Amino acid sequence: MARAFLVVIDSVGCGGATDADRFFNGDTPDIGANTLAHIAQECAAGRANDGREGPLSLPNMDALGLGAAITQASGIQADGFGATPSGLWGCANEVSNGKDTPSGHWELSGVPVPWDWHYFPDETPAFPQHLVDAVCKFADVDGIYGNCHASGMKIIAKHAAEHMKTGWPIVYTSADSVFQICAHEETFGLDRLLDLCEQMAPLLHEMKVGRVIARPFIGNETDGYTRTTNRHDYAIAPPAPTLCNWVQDAGRKVYAIGKIGDIFSMSGIDEVRKGADKTLMGHLMDLAQEAKDGSLTFANFVEFDSLFGHPRDVAGYARALEWFDSCLPDLYAKLRKDDLLIITADHGNDPTWVGTDHTRERVPVIGYGVGNKEIGQCGFVDVGASVAAHLGVPSQGKGKSFL
Repeated sequence: MARAFLVVIDSVGCGGATDADRFFNGDTPDIGANTLAHIAQECAAGRANDGREGPLSLPNMDALGLGAAITQASGIQADGFGATPSGLWGCANEVSNGKDTPSGHWELSGVPVPWDWHYFPDETPAFPQHLVDAVCKFADVDGIYGNCHASGMKIIAKHAAEHMKTGWPIVYTSADSVFQICAHEETFGLDRLLDLCEQMAPLLHEMKVGRVIARPFIGNETDGYTRTTNRHDYAIAPPAPTLCNWVQDAGRKVYAIGKIGDIFSMSGIDEVRKGADKTLMGHLMDLAQEAKDGSLTFANFVEFDSLFGHPRDVAGYARALEWFDSCLPDLYAKLRKDDLLIITADHGNDPTWVGTDHTRERVPVIGYGVGNKEIGQCGFVDVGASVAAHLGVPSQGKGKSFL
């Protein structure tokens, strides 16, 4: 029985969103943002040689149709691309009024977001007093650090030492609809942090804030600080059954790799495998051999976004893309002849862009297992409908299969 592998390379957009003028980084609209094309441009110009050298080299994804998808989405012939597509290829447009993780993943799974998210103002303090009071009550502390828009590692570096002395959690947000709480795994305690976020989540979800995110870290002032892989997202539940539910309701298994379980609040998920991206690739390879007939494996590789997109690290993003691409031949070798592999993204995060926020872009849709097939410009929802069609389960969303 056919299996499906839906892989989201978090934030790997390809430009061309027609509504980019409605989305901003600070005061700058996202018009012209293009994560893949701009990374390729910087690599070709020799400005991304930290840990790598030369033009961006993604031969396996280009062979599927990634370069052609970039051109289709944005009209740009990206540097280093140009293969004649041999796989499934096209690009997808999002309709949800957000360029965030839940919006992108839910819509890829057939369910556009029907509401406007709540965003906190870019000012200090950023949070209403009742939320600050709730954090203090649940954590049994007298105050918090942060209370503003911030980049995660920068605000940890700023407040970590005093946080470790007082126990006050570091709380911050971004241009996304998020409420993020940082705490030291050892001095504050991981379980205590997770419990705090779990208690805060209903208050934030009622406000239509998409996620409460636990951001644990370790380290000290002398050696520096590092975020751990024990991050946990407490996401608001999807408003309707998604692809995961459709597959599970048909009696099939759904495997979640990375933060997929968190994004979907475990609805429609049977098994979760977590870790850093290189560990996640190992999980994906294992499931290519082990996943049951008729199953869905849904993966998110988050470090493209969190480690390289938000910090605007072009060379790091390029290294990650080249690493991912180099893994594909081994993955192909483990897939069965009737399996479908789709590789896509949930939004953009152009590391050459101003600010630190996601960028509104179309996303590439490339696939292995169905031969050479151009799908044109489709909707995010069509990805979920197509996976459902491949698996032979009823689609309950608005999308149409491109298979």
